[in-house]
Amino acid sequence: MAELEQKLASLKEDLRQARDELRVQMHLAKADARDEWEKLEPKWDEFEERLDKLEDAAEDTAEDVGKALSSLGDEIKNGYERIRKAL
Repeated sequence: MAELEQKLASLKEDLRQARDELRVQMHLAKADARDEWEKLEPKWDEFEERLDKLEDAAEDTAEDVGKALSSLGDEIKNGYERIRKAL
């Protein structure tokens, strides 16, 4: 479980950094990139909220939630890459 928590913490930091960098560039962004950003922001909020709740979950449930968070994080990461390419 500790390994999963470390992986998710690292993913969160990577996503936060990518998000912060892209947010700075958004004022120059094309409409398509802005649309992609708007779709990803609720997912980011969900990711953060669920990661915070993971600490309180029972161990069995936490593993399932952790896997789902990892998948959601990958989806956000891929979206940020699409935005970066569009800029």
